Amino acid sequence: MTRPYNFSAGPAMLPEPVLRRARDEMLDWHDSGMCVAEMSHRGKEFMSIAEQAEADLRDLLAIPEQYRVLFLQGGASSQFAMVPMNLLRGRASADYLNTGSWSKKAIAEAKRFCTPAIAASTEADKFSRAPEQNELKLSAEAAYLHYTPNETIEGVEFPEIPDTGDVPLVADMSSTLLSRPLDVSRFGLIYAGAQKNIGPAGLTLVIVREDLIGEPLTGTPAMFDYGIHAKNGSMYNTPPTYAWYLAGLVFSWLKELGGLEAMAEINRRKAAKLYAAIDASAFYANPVEPRSRSWMNVPFTLADPNLDSEFLAGAKAAGLLTLKGHRSVGGMRASIYNAMPEAGIDALVNFMREFERTRG
Repeated sequence: MTRPYNFSAGPAMLPEPVLRRARDEMLDWHDSGMCVAEMSHRGKEFMSIAEQAEADLRDLLAIPEQYRVLFLQGGASSQFAMVPMNLLRGRASADYLNTGSWSKKAIAEAKRFCTPAIAASTEADKFSRAPEQNELKLSAEAAYLHYTPNETIEGVEFPEIPDTGDVPLVADMSSTLLSRPLDVSRFGLIYAGAQKNIGPAGLTLVIVREDLIGEPLTGTPAMFDYGIHAKNGSMYNTPPTYAWYLAGLVFSWLKELGGLEAMAEINRRKAAKLYAAIDASAFYANPVEPRSRSWMNVPFTLADPNLDSEFLAGAKAAGLLTLKGHRSVGGMRASIYNAMPEAGIDALVNFMREFERTRG
């Protein structure tokens, strides 16, 4: 069976070796007589899965000992609230960078709990770039600085990690975590919805420095308290066990591939091929400043938007799925996360060239 190439922004395609291994283990995981989805989250079988997954993630990212790894639910959208509820720690304000649709949602949610200060915004530039360090207006009194390293809708990515001094840096890495090596020690907290590079929807990873745990806002519900989750090994309630298991398979796959250095080289090559094809054409265009172009999400437009529907229909017939751009920006968007093989980029570029030849 030849599978089509799924360019969905999320839930996104999973590595085929991971899906095959999950298929093989579906009815009987390691002679346990159970599917992982049927296991008690406190049983020895699932506990071994959970421990191995965390160990592999720590190895991949070289996570320092003073950081806790939490396997939670609620998606990145819940973290928009959990971050201020746990990290304000008596302060009235936090700094936020406004660089696209997802950072705007994080800012809106933070307003329920504090006064977010906009340390930089690129909205006037239609979110076509990431701000540079010298544009950031940071406050030493801020509880933290929050930013979105990669805006999936606009296709904008920060080329560098912002320097915040002693102020904890918080990042929504839903679409970039595990796509390349990362210095976790630069951050106070990292969170990521799983459905891009980690696994299926339903799981949310949080990597948080221990000294930032333990002083939530008065009235914070138990399920929104990082300290409670940390004390209970992410099992205060029943966690998303099958999503946790599949994420563990993804971590194992990445290690077998050669780790995040190897993954970064593949991702760099994939993105370069697609951007080169767009830049070499007068028929296609990418709206993002080259310095801020995303490795993971590549939006592009056609010279004649009346051809959009025909392009999408032809792409689907060619086995290139879910290329329609987000409804707020239109055009096309190719999300090329870790699981997208380089052959998928080659197929897309070939289709784009042929479509331009016949319809341009």
